[in-house]
Amino acid sequence: MAQDLSLTDRLGRPLRDLRVSVTDRCNFRCRYCMPEEVFGPDYAFLPRKELLTFEEITRLVHLFSSLGVEKIRITGGEPLLRRDLSRLVRMIKGTEGVRDVALTTNASLLAGQASSLKKAGLDRVNVSLDALDEEVFSRMNGGKSDVKRVLEGIDSAAEAGLSIKVNMVVQKGVNEGEILPMARYFRERGHILRFIEYMDVGNTNRWNLDQVVSKEEILRRIEQEMPLEPVDPNYYGEVADRYRYCGTDREIGIISSVTDSFCSDCTRARLSADGRLFTCLFASEGKDLRSPMREGASDEALEERLRGIWSRREDRYSDERLSRTPNPSRKKVEMSFIGG
Repeated sequence: MAQDLSLTDRLGRPLRDLRVSVTDRCNFRCRYCMPEEVFGPDYAFLPRKELLTFEEITRLVHLFSSLGVEKIRITGGEPLLRRDLSRLVRMIKGTEGVRDVALTTNASLLAGQASSLKKAGLDRVNVSLDALDEEVFSRMNGGKSDVKRVLEGIDSAAEAGLSIKVNMVVQKGVNEGEILPMARYFRERGHILRFIEYMDVGNTNRWNLDQVVSKEEILRRIEQEMPLEPVDPNYYGEVADRYRYCGTDREIGIISSVTDSFCSDCTRARLSADGRLFTCLFASEGKDLRSPMREGASDEALEERLRGIWSRREDRYSDERLSRTPNPSRKKVEMSFIGG
């Protein structure tokens, strides 16, 4: 299957990355993503029949690949809650044109699945971990896990041969004191740690600009102890600014969607667990793909729909946020629903 690498949106951005949510459920209740007072015991998650099947996901991945997508990231919710996930990895990895399959996870269930995921073809994992201090970590994830369990998941992924990055959301007044301990720990172990500015994704986390620890502040704290030097991006559209510890080959990344913007080269589309396509992390609504698929639409018709959605895309929320005061009441899809 020859890829069409000419498809671009209205701002000239190609389609190269697809993030696939396989569930809207999570076993954590992180304050910045899925606060327990909103996502409590009575919260109505998607019924199983509304989730895309693995066969439906793979069919869409095949079509996206024909339009230029090369990298697939499996997300959630917490994707490891989806039964037999290694089977989906194997199906996606077998798609012509897909050269990289990654997984974003809180790693609480990773120790028992890392080996089977690697054997199925998974290339990389991104692990969410916001603190090494047990009290801080528990406060951030709603008391649903401990640090040891996550670190065991990371170690198991490393033993299985998976490439690992660790993501830390930094929230002022909550966990900024963990910046240096996290940097020291993962520098020693050789895993890339990426600091993420606290973002206004969705509407349930009560985001406030005053709670953002900026990229400049993160760099200042680290460089007081461990000098850094900038590193060129690995590829077009990379979201993290890269820095290397001087005199080493070990590095960190900073994702600064609030104080900077990476809209100009964004190549990412997001598929929700119920089959809606979102063209921006901060989108208000998605385009339904599940209904036409289940109503018998041909591959040609679905591909034309995908092509039309991307070619009309003009999202640049982070650019717009920088140019005006953020509107906290603007409706946006929840990060837990499309996996960040």
